[in-house]
Amino acid sequence: MYLIRIIIVFISLTIFSCTEKEVSKISIIKTKIDKKNVNKLYGINLNSHIIKETKIKRGDTFGKILEENGIDYPEVHNILSIIKNKVNIKKLRVGKPYTLFFNIDDISFPEFFVYHPRIEEYTIIHLKDSIYANKIIKKFRIKELETSGIINSSLYETMKSNGINESLTYSLSDVYAWNIDFFRLQKGDKFKVIYTEKFIDDSISIGIDRIKAAYFEHNKKPLYAFEFESDSIKGIVDYFDEKAKNLRRAFLKGPLKFNRISSRYNMRRRIALYGNRIKPHKGTDFAARVGTPILATANGTIVKSSYSRANGNYVTIKHNNTYSTQYLHMRRRKAKLGQFVKQGDVIGWVGMTGYTSGPHVCYRFWKNGRQVDPFKQKLPEAKPISKKLKNKYLTYMEPYKIKLDAINFNEESMKSNIVNIENNIIKNDAP
Repeated sequence: MYLIRIIIVFISLTIFSCTEKEVSKISIIKTKIDKKNVNKLYGINLNSHIIKETKIKRGDTFGKILEENGIDYPEVHNILSIIKNKVNIKKLRVGKPYTLFFNIDDISFPEFFVYHPRIEEYTIIHLKDSIYANKIIKKFRIKELETSGIINSSLYETMKSNGINESLTYSLSDVYAWNIDFFRLQKGDKFKVIYTEKFIDDSISIGIDRIKAAYFEHNKKPLYAFEFESDSIKGIVDYFDEKAKNLRRAFLKGPLKFNRISSRYNMRRRIALYGNRIKPHKGTDFAARVGTPILATANGTIVKSSYSRANGNYVTIKHNNTYSTQYLHMRRRKAKLGQFVKQGDVIGWVGMTGYTSGPHVCYRFWKNGRQVDPFKQKLPEAKPISKKLKNKYLTYMEPYKIKLDAINFNEESMKSNIVNIENNIIKNDAP
C-alpha cells in the first residue's frame, strides 16, 4: 500500500510539472543509491532525492510555490516566521531558477527549496523538521589573463568572435573614456589587454575584476594605459600612459557609457518639430535606448533638476566658474538640486520627454556663460601625477609595458590565455 502511494504521488508530480504553461526547463531526476559514490548538488545528496528544476514565473511567491507543491498555508507561515531574519525571500525575480528537492522516502512535499538569483549566489531553505535557511556566496578565484585583437566591425563583436568575455568591452571603454570614441573605431584598430577576471568552479566567469594594463591603437595612434593608485589615502586609482600622463580628463567625451552622436552642435540645423525651419541646435544629441544611464561628464553641483515643456526632464550642473553642462529629455531624473556629483555618477536615464522625436539625451555645454560645441574646446586635463610618485609609477609600469609589448596580434594570441592564478578566494557568506 505504501509503495502504491509513492508511485501515485510521483506520477501526479510528473504530470503537474509537464503541464505548466510557462516555457521553462523542468526535469525530474531520480538517482540510484550508491553509498560509495555520493553525488551532491548545493550540498544535498542527490542519491536520496528527486529534484524538480524550474524558473520563477510572473506572480510567483515563495509561499505560492510551496503551496503548489503540497505544503499547506499554516506550515508555510511557520516556515516564513522562522527564516524571516535569516534570508530575504520576499522578492523573487522572474526568470531566475529554483530547485525543489523531494526525499525519495516521502515525496508528498519538498524537503529543500533552493533559489538561484545569481550564478555566484544561492539561498537554501530546509522545509522539514529542523527548519533553517542560509544564503551562500560561492568561492571565487581571480585569474590574470591577457588578450589581444584586431577590430573588424566593433570592439564588442571582436571580443565575442574571439571568445573573450564581452564585458571586457565596457571595462576598456571606462579606461579610454576620455581619449577614444568607441562608436568611431576604424577597421584595423588593435588592442592588447592584461586584466583579471573572477571565476567560480575555476571555469564559470562572474565578471571582469579590473584592467591592469592596456594598449589601444586607434587610427594608427598608439595609446598605453596602466592602472596606478595615485592617492593611497583616498584610494584613488587612475590610468596613466607610458610617460606618466593621466588619461583622465576634467570632462568625459559624452554623457553615456557608449556615445553615439545622432546630431551635432549646428547653428543652421533644420528641425522638423519647428516646421523644418532653420533653428540653431546648440546641443549634441546622443542616441540610446530608453532607460540608458546618463552620466555627469565632470564633477560639479546640481543647480537645476526640473521639467519644462521643451526640455522635458532635465538636469544642469555647474562645474566651476567657467564650465556648466545640461542634460535634456530624461525619462527620469536621479540628481537632486544642490547635490554634488562626481564624474561618471548617474544623474538620470535616457527618455523622450519634451520636444523630441526619438530617445536620446541632448547634451549642452557652456563656457564662460556662452553655449559652445564641447568637441571644439580645449578642455582641461585631470590633475597630473605628483613628482614624488612619478618615479614610483614608472618603475611599477615598466614590467607591464614589457608584457604588453610581447603580446602578438596573431590568431593564437587573440584568445584569452591564463598567465597567472592569484589566490584570492572569498569565504561563503552564510548567516
